[in-house]
Amino acid sequence: MTGSGEASAADEQPRVGTVGIGVVDFDRLPAGTASTVVPIRAADGAASRGVLYARGGEKTVMVVSHPRGDLSRFYAAPAIVEAGYAFYAHQTRTLNNDVDCEHERLLLDLAAALTHLRDERGFDRVILLGNSGGGSLMAFYQQQASTPPPDRLRDTAAGEPLDLNEVAMPKADGVVLLGAHPGQGSFMLRAIDPSVIDEGDPLAVDPDLDMYNAANGYREPPEPSTYSEEFLQRYRAAQRARVARLDARARGLIAEQRRYRDMRDAPGFADLPIEERTRITRHATVGHYLVVHRTEADPAYLDVRLHAERSTRRAASILGPRPDEINYAPGGFGRLVTPRAWLSTWSGLSTRAVLVESLKSVDVPLLLVGFTGDNLGFPDDTQAQYDASPAADKTIRFHDGDHFGFPVVQREKALQTVVDWLTPRFPAASGSPEGVR
Repeated sequence: MTGSGEASAADEQPRVGTVGIGVVDFDRLPAGTASTVVPIRAADGAASRGVLYARGGEKTVMVVSHPRGDLSRFYAAPAIVEAGYAFYAHQTRTLNNDVDCEHERLLLDLAAALTHLRDERGFDRVILLGNSGGGSLMAFYQQQASTPPPDRLRDTAAGEPLDLNEVAMPKADGVVLLGAHPGQGSFMLRAIDPSVIDEGDPLAVDPDLDMYNAANGYREPPEPSTYSEEFLQRYRAAQRARVARLDARARGLIAEQRRYRDMRDAPGFADLPIEERTRITRHATVGHYLVVHRTEADPAYLDVRLHAERSTRRAASILGPRPDEINYAPGGFGRLVTPRAWLSTWSGLSTRAVLVESLKSVDVPLLLVGFTGDNLGFPDDTQAQYDASPAADKTIRFHDGDHFGFPVVQREKALQTVVDWLTPRFPAASGSPEGVR
C-alpha cells in the first residue's frame, strides 16, 4: 500500500476529486476499518468534530488538522491505519472558512479533541500530523501544551482575553510534519504584493515595487524571471511595511469596537436615551472586514534561483502556472478576513503560529518530510524547521514531489517514510503486520 515501486501513468492521476487540500482513494482503507464521527466541545463552548478511523486495538492515534481545510479524507489515513495506528482527522470551528480564524481559539478545539482521545477513547500515545498550513497549527498547539501554567498565552493576537493556562492541553508524544509550509502569516509576509498603493483599489500599482513589471526582471511565463538583489531587498522591506499598515488598520478597528463595547457595558448605559443606546450598540456590534488585494506575489514563484537548495520545483505557485494573473483574480489566500483573523492568522508580524518559532519548544520525537518540488514550503524552510527543534530524536527526509505529494509514487514513498519512522517508536495494534509488538 505504501510501497515505493514504480507507478503506472494511470496511477499518477487522482482517482477521487480534491477534498480539502488532499486527495485520497478511500477504497484503499484496510478491510474492517470503522469511521466514527466524534463531536467535540471546546472549553469556550464552541463545537467542532473529528472523524476517527480505526480497526480496533490501537494504542496510538495520529491526529491531523488544518485551520480551515477538511482533512477527514486525507491521503495519509489508509497507510497509517494499515500500519496498526488509529487516524483521527479534526475539523476545526473554522472548517472551510477562515474569514474569522483565530489560531489561539483553534487550540481550544485541539485541546478538547486530544483530551477526548486520551480520556474517553483510551489511546496511550498521540502523534500530531501537520500538513501544509496544519503544520504551524499543530506545532503551535504542542508549543503551548509543552508550556506549564502559568506561562501559556493569556490573550489572542488582537489582545483579547483567552487564557490557555485554564485549559487542559495534553502534550503529544510525537510530531510529524508532512509538506508543511512556514505558517499562514509567514507565507503571507513573502507573498503579499507590496506594490499596492491603495487598499481600496485592486489595480493601483507602484511600478517600482511590481514583481510583474518587466523593468524589475519579470518575464512572461514560461520564460523565467530574474530579480536583482537590490530589488528583492526593497521588495521585502515594502512587504513588511504593507503588512504593518494592515496590522495598524486592524488594531484600529478592534480598538474602536472595544471602546463602544466598554460604553455599552458601563454603568448608566440603560439610563441613556434610546437613540444613544442604539448608536452605541450598533458600533459595538458591527462586523468589519479587511479586503486584502493581491496576495500572490512571492518573487520565488517565478525566479527559481531563490530557495534553490534541494529544490526541483518549476516556476509557478501552488495555485497555478500564472501567478501574475492569479494575483489579480478573485479569491486567493487571505483576501477577506476580519481584523482579528488578520492579526492571528495572516499577519506575518502579529501571528503566533510561526512554525519555526513553535518548533523551538518541540522536544518530543520529530519527523519532517519535505517535497523538493514544493512551491509553498520550500526545502530550505523544512531544513530551518529541523534546525530549530531541540529534540534529541529528530529526522528529516525529502521526496521529489509537489506540495500535495504528486506524482503518486513520491507520495507513497513519503508515507512509507512516515510509517517506517512510527513503527520503532510507538506501539501499534496487536497483530499489525508493520507495527511494534
